[in-house]
Amino acid sequence: MDWTNKVVLITGGTGSFGKKFIKTMLTEYHPAKIIVYSRDELKQYEMQTSGYDNPSLRYFLGDIRDLPRLKRAFEGVDIVVHAAALKQVPACEYNPMEAVKTNILGSQNVIEAALDTGVKKVLAISTDKAVNPLNLYGVTKLAAEKLFIQSNSYAGGRTVRFSCVRYGNVVGSRGSVVPVFLRQSANGTLTVTDERMTRFWISLENGAHFVIRCIEQMYGGEVFVPKIPSMAVKDLAIAIAPEAEIIYTGIRPGEKLHEVLISEDEARNSVELNDMFVVQPTGTTWFGREWEKIGKPLPEGFHYSSDNNSEWLDLEGVKRMIAPFKEAFENGQLQ
Repeated sequence: MDWTNKVVLITGGTGSFGKKFIKTMLTEYHPAKIIVYSRDELKQYEMQTSGYDNPSLRYFLGDIRDLPRLKRAFEGVDIVVHAAALKQVPACEYNPMEAVKTNILGSQNVIEAALDTGVKKVLAISTDKAVNPLNLYGVTKLAAEKLFIQSNSYAGGRTVRFSCVRYGNVVGSRGSVVPVFLRQSANGTLTVTDERMTRFWISLENGAHFVIRCIEQMYGGEVFVPKIPSMAVKDLAIAIAPEAEIIYTGIRPGEKLHEVLISEDEARNSVELNDMFVVQPTGTTWFGREWEKIGKPLPEGFHYSSDNNSEWLDLEGVKRMIAPFKEAFENGQLQ
C-alpha cells in the first residue's frame, strides 16, 4: 500500500497511542497529510511545540460528539483511525451517560461522517475489556465494535469499509499502571488489587505498527487481534520496586482477574495467522475476503485469555520491558 498519496485522520490524536501512531507514520510511511482531530487545545499546542510540527501535520479542534464538525474534518480524507474514547474504568462507572455519549454515540458519528464524505477505510481501536464486559467501559467498547462491523452493510455502493483492532493494556501509556507504580515506589509501598491478576500487554510501538498493518490488510468487518504476551501484575510491581511492600487491596468494581481477547463463541468464527487472530463477522453478504484461505480455524473450545496464553513475560522480561519507562520517570520525562 502506497501511503504517500493518502490523507489520514486520527481521532484522539493527542493521546498516547495517537502520538506514537503519528510519529511512526511521519518517520516510516510519509503520508501526504495527517490530521490530528481532538478536543483539547492545550494538548494540541503541546504536541506542536514538542516535535510534532511536520509540514504534513494538521491540527483540527473538535469533539467526536459533534457530527457536523466531524463531517467537515473528514472532507478529502482517505483513512480514519478512531482512537478517541473515554478509557478510565472508574470514570466511566461514575459518569455512565458521558461514556455512552463519547464511546457509543461518538462512534456512530464517526461512522456517519465517513459514510457521507468519501472516506475509504476506517479502523477503530478497541480493547480486551469489550469481550464478556464486566464494566461500563467494556460495554461501550463492545457496542462500538458492533456498530463499526455492521456499518459495512450501510456502505451500499460506497467504497468505505470499517474494521476494528482489539488489544490489551498498553505499556507506559497515560492510563497504564506503570506510571502509578513508579510514583508509588517512592513511598516504598505498591498497591495491587489481587496477586492472581494477569493482563495482556503491548507496547505503543507494536500497537502502532499493528494498526498500520491492519489498515493495509483489512477488507471490512474484521476484528484483528494481535498475539501478545501476558504478565502477572504482581511481577510488574516487583520489577518496578523489588524492595517495596505490596499491599493487596481487593478487586475493584468492574475489574476482572483475567482479561479475554477472544471468547469461546467468537473463536468459532476466527482464524489464526502467524502473529494474529482475525475474528470474522457472521451472517453477512458484504464480507468478501476469505480469511480461511490465509489462516487456520481455531479448535473447538478455544478462547484467548491472559491466564491461558502461551506467551508470557517472566520477571526478567518485565524488567527489560519497563526499563525505558523507569529511566524516563527518573529523568522527569514520565509523569
